[in-house]
Amino acid sequence: MANTIPNRQVLCETLLELSKEDRDIMVLASDSRGSAAMAPFAKAYPERFVEVGIAEQNIVGISAGLAHSGKKPFVTSPACFLSMRSIEQIKVDVAYSGTNVKLIGISGGVSYGALGMSHHSVQDIAVARAIPGLAVILPADRHETKRMTEALVNHEGGVYVRIGRNPVEDVYDSDDNYEFVIGKAVTLRLGTDVTIIAAGETVRVALDAEAALREVGISARVLNMHTIKPLDEEAILRAARETGKIITVEEHSVHGGLGAAVAEVVVQHHPVPVRILGIPDEPAIAGKSSEVFAHYGISAANIKRIAREMLGR
Repeated sequence: MANTIPNRQVLCETLLELSKEDRDIMVLASDSRGSAAMAPFAKAYPERFVEVGIAEQNIVGISAGLAHSGKKPFVTSPACFLSMRSIEQIKVDVAYSGTNVKLIGISGGVSYGALGMSHHSVQDIAVARAIPGLAVILPADRHETKRMTEALVNHEGGVYVRIGRNPVEDVYDSDDNYEFVIGKAVTLRLGTDVTIIAAGETVRVALDAEAALREVGISARVLNMHTIKPLDEEAILRAARETGKIITVEEHSVHGGLGAAVAEVVVQHHPVPVRILGIPDEPAIAGKSSEVFAHYGISAANIKRIAREMLGR
């Protein structure tokens, strides 16, 4: 059944629950409490909520100061602005300074699709993963978002998280018995012919592709690479050895994102064919997320086509 709860809402609900016991949790917004679904947190804990206004560089600096004071700040700001306008502050005040700041890029990827390139964030993963001392995470659905948030509250160090704007179909049946581990990929389907590696909202697309491939006799492994940094190299190399072919799927530029990270590991340690599916080197078209995905072939049908082509079937 389709999920009707956006990941951003789950983030808020989880922080609200955790804040009952942990008074150090704080949330900061850049005139984005509505789009980040953080209005309930601001109402419940006004003394732990900081509205900075449209000042992304300031919000990162303030959060770093709060972290130095022993607080656990969660910055909620549109991914397109947080990852670009404040990148120097992220590099210096968070990563280089080793501060315990969680940077939540909301409405990431092409969530703001109709607003075009200025509001797309399809270069953020490339930028963030190149910064030493900064983890990079993309949760796949509401269940993973909940467990991720619980893990982040107790994780020491800077993290960049990208979540979308709209509800996404569930990847997991529930969050029961699921432990989110930073840097550890999740094998969602076992397979022997080809491996599909995805992150964030494309994980659901990868699962749909696996089902389509199964119908034509192709066995596909599916890895949810929710943490792009630190990367689970062991899972990637196991897939390379055991399936021999890899397709990566991402809501990001084909340059510098998940596909590039996977290819860097494969080419250096166990070369196999890798196909990178994402946004090409052009300003992405404007339109609904589903329309942008369809335009660039980020779909189960296209993954199926690519897999059959790689396998000569």
